[in-house]
Amino acid sequence: MGLNDTPSGDRTHIGFFGLRNAGKSSLVNAFTSQELSVVSDIKGTTTDPVQKSMELLPLGPVVIIDTPGYDDEGSLGEKRVHAAKRILNRTDIAVLVTDAASPLTHLEKELISIFEEKEIAYVIAENKSDLLEKIPSDDDRHIYVSAKNKTGIEKLKNKVASLMKNELLSTDLLAGLVKKNETVILVTPIDDAAPKGRMILPEQMGIRDALDSDAICVVVKETNLKQALEQIPGVSLVVTDSQAFEIVSSLVPENIPLTSFSILMAKYKGFLEGAVEGVTAISELKDGDNVLISEGCTHHRQCEDIGTVKMPGWLTEASGAKLNFSWSSGRDFPEDLSKYRLVVHCGGCMLPSRELTYRMKCAHDQGVPFTNYGISIAYMHGILKRALSVFPELASKIKD
Repeated sequence: MGLNDTPSGDRTHIGFFGLRNAGKSSLVNAFTSQELSVVSDIKGTTTDPVQKSMELLPLGPVVIIDTPGYDDEGSLGEKRVHAAKRILNRTDIAVLVTDAASPLTHLEKELISIFEEKEIAYVIAENKSDLLEKIPSDDDRHIYVSAKNKTGIEKLKNKVASLMKNELLSTDLLAGLVKKNETVILVTPIDDAAPKGRMILPEQMGIRDALDSDAICVVVKETNLKQALEQIPGVSLVVTDSQAFEIVSSLVPENIPLTSFSILMAKYKGFLEGAVEGVTAISELKDGDNVLISEGCTHHRQCEDIGTVKMPGWLTEASGAKLNFSWSSGRDFPEDLSKYRLVVHCGGCMLPSRELTYRMKCAHDQGVPFTNYGISIAYMHGILKRALSVFPELASKIKD
């Protein structure tokens, strides 16, 4: 998989924010050397967030996002400002584009406060510096640029690159779980929902991570797992798709560590501990409780779809309650979660880590437990402690 094939969820998201006519779109075009955004002297030309995945030197695989002006007006303007704020939930690095000839306004200061509150690394791009009689020296926070004359752009890129070093994911999916010459079995069911000729992202990541570790990687369907275990000695780890957890657990001997792609993805994305804490709410669900099932991507629903069919069935059976289910997918995640008793999220492989963390924080701030597919399935089948055995500190918190 080349850099241009890097999934959106694993790319650093760089958002450009600022007031109307600060030159955000012009700077985005200069920054990317592409006509990514429409440019005009008319205020409010950018009416919706514009984003593009690209390979950008020296930054690598990124998602560039141009946002509407933060000072947009009227009822429609309020919606555009709201859209800009939502972009912040998946922004790793923010570029605040200002007019170099003017002091910061209260709205620009408000944006900076939001960056700091959300712990988003940011830099201030002092645009239109070509209009200044004397250009001040750059410092650790301010870079003087001219989108018109294409000056200061490389300095801005290098500054963003330095901020990216702290934002990159520090671990691989199988980090610390397999060593050189050890054998890992990846169980990947192939059903009607599996796209022809493709594997889901966590499975691809697992294969690559095993190879990078110089481990021996064996990929099988759950129907071939028994034979694989009989024929392959010294298996060090089995990782399964969560939907096959029950059958795989019955086949894998207790002395072989077992976990799921969804659990590893939660660790990779940084929300595993919170998801483990939230899963016990399943046993507390009562008749009439509302449950939100959320997925980070959109896809065609099959007759045995996990989100709309299997998960509601498992939750109903495990709780013994008559539950009301709602669903969200893609970027359509509700901010008001107060009516829900539980949020069950997918593994989130297509979402940035920051957005997943934001979604969990939204739930926690409103007192709503938040968990994910793999952890829920393991919990409902009574094998969560075993599935977390690869993370002993978390496993120790699970009651037998």
